[in-house]
Formats: sequence, structure tokens, C-alpha cells
Amino acid sequence: MASIRKREWKTAKGLQRTAYIVDCVDGQGGRQRQQFTRWKEADRFRIKIENQLSEGAYRPDAKKVTIKDACEAFLDHCEGRKERNERMSRKMLTVYRGHVSNHILHPEHGVGRTKLSQFTAKSVGDFRDRIRLTGMTVPTARKVLATLHAALEFAISQDWIAVNAAHGVKVIGPRNEGSKKIKPPTKAILRAILDAANDDLRLMILFAAATGLRAGEQWALRWGDIDAAAGMLSVERRVDAYGEVGAPKTAAGTRAVPLASMMLRSLKEWRIQSKYSNADDLIFPNKKGRYMGHDNLVKRRYKPALVAAEVFDINWHSLRHYAISTWIDAGLAPKTIQTFAGHSSLAVTMDRYGHLFPSDDHKAAMDAIAGELMG
Repeated sequence: MASIRKREWKTAKGLQRTAYIVDCVDGQGGRQRQQFTRWKEADRFRIKIENQLSEGAYRPDAKKVTIKDACEAFLDHCEGRKERNERMSRKMLTVYRGHVSNHILHPEHGVGRTKLSQFTAKSVGDFRDRIRLTGMTVPTARKVLATLHAALEFAISQDWIAVNAAHGVKVIGPRNEGSKKIKPPTKAILRAILDAANDDLRLMILFAAATGLRAGEQWALRWGDIDAAAGMLSVERRVDAYGEVGAPKTAAGTRAVPLASMMLRSLKEWRIQSKYSNADDLIFPNKKGRYMGHDNLVKRRYKPALVAAEVFDINWHSLRHYAISTWIDAGLAPKTIQTFAGHSSLAVTMDRYGHLFPSDDHKAAMDAIAGELMG
């Protein structure tokens, strides 16, 4: 419960002064006081505090801690997670730092000086609108708000606030946003790229287009991950742009993917001619036997091959889309495709590739409907 007490005193000049003090005890047993010059203001505050106390939502530090304080503490927390290898990569930490410094704490459109107690859903919405007015794209704005949401979740864990003001605030995209479906490269396009690539690059492209591995998963593979007798490949790790190794993107990313006999033969030949052929060596290393620099490979080797093949808008990740599209064409069950692709759920697979699955039943139904009307 909160109470109001009247305080009266005289100043050094003998002037009479009156104030009203709201006293309460928070959920941690700490005593909190707030002083007002008018009784009505004190009473409104008392009612607000009592409601928050009854709901367990009162956090006295919310009046002191700013968004800037919360974000900096959150980044320190993320740094600690990275050092302890607690699902925080260097790349993700860099992204968080960029979102915080370049947008959330921006001196003009940011919210760094706002106290947590004054930060509401409207505050988040206004911030969203400001960053969109700077020309920021919808996907980027969503990522910035996701970082803000994560920082506020951390603030909740520190008992600075009870509610995440960013929860439920959306960045609305265009009407046709969801209509863009993945369009994998055709076999003719892939053949043109392969014809323009040298032998080493050709095998890397073929491998990506056959296994559907993400680039970071492919460059982290070691010879010991291949079971030639079973014709299976174990995917257990990935490497990021900084050469740091971690678990795959999702829990489902740790998986086994079958290898075709022709791919196994090509890999065997590749291993024989490689200087790095031990079980612990990388399958696709750079010249020094270390992790392949993906951006460097794309810039210096893959893109020139695209230019030579007169092919455009086919990035390396499109090779993964190609692999998954061939599994669909081969008639593999959606659940099997989800497993081989390492998607976190079947919903992800169907959302991205559902339009590629054959729909004979749907066509038969449409024929029957049309027959009733037009027959």
C-alpha cells in the first residue's frame, strides 16, 4: 500500500511551504518516496503506484534508467555471452552494436535519453516511424526493433521494468510483401555457371547445389564429417564471417544429409589431390588450409563466373534454393525436405517452398469445379 503524508516547513526567509509525500514499499522491500506540491497530484500518483504494486509491475529503477543505460548494459551482457559461448556470435554482437549506436541511440531520431518509466508502446511506434522516414527499408527496421525488443527484455530480467513496450509493435510492409516466392535457378542457368567455373569452384558449386548446405556450414565441413560407406554427411557446425565456429543456425541445423554416389566419387578425387586430407582437415579450405573467406570467394571467383556465363541475380544462397527445389521435384516428402534443409519447422519449409510442390489434387478439384459450370 502507498500512503500520503503532509509536510510543512518554513524557508530560511520565513516563508511557509507545504508538500505531499507519497510513501510506499516496493516488491523487494525497499521504501520509495515521491514529493508533490499538490495533494491531487500526489493522490493520482498513489493510485498509479498501488495499481502497479498489486499487479507486480512497479519498478522504482524505471525512473532512473534510460534506454541508453539499458542498451549499454544489454550489450555488455551480450559480450559476456559471447565470451562464454552462450549462443552469441561475434557477428550477432556486431549487428546489435550497429543497431544500438546507429539508430536506437541516434541523437536525432533515437530514443536513448528516454527514461524506461516513460517509454511506452507509442514511444516505440514513433521511433519506428522516424527511422522509416530516414529511408530505412522494412526488413532493416524490423531488425532494429527486434534489437530494441531484446534490450528491453534484458531490462525486464534486471527488474528495471515489468513490461516490454516494444512487444507487438510491428513494421508494416507493402501489400504484396508476402507474395514474393523463392524462385530457384533453372538447370540451364546452373549448367551455364558450372561451364564458366574452373574445376575447384565447379566442385564447390556442385556441392552446394546438391546438399543444400548454407555457406557457413559448407566451409566448416571436415573430412571426418563424411561417412563414405553410408553415403551420409554430418552437419554439426558453421563458421561465420569472422572465422569463428559455432553450432548451426537452428537446433534442426545439426543433421545428416545423404550424398549421391557421383558426389562421393568427386570428393574422393578432391581429397586425393588436396594437401589437406586428414580427417580433421577442412574439405574446402583456403590456400593455407584455413576457413574459406566466403565474401572473398564470391567477389573474386563466383561473381566473375556469373559474368562469364552472362547470368545475373543468382547469389550463392540460390544454390541452396536449387538443391531444395530438386528434392521437391524428386518427390521427397515435405518432412524429409525440412530435415535435409535444416529448417527449424515444417512451417518454414512450406512457407518458403510450398508453391514448388506439385498439386495434382488441386488441379483435379479445379477441373471438377469447372466441369460443373462449363460442361
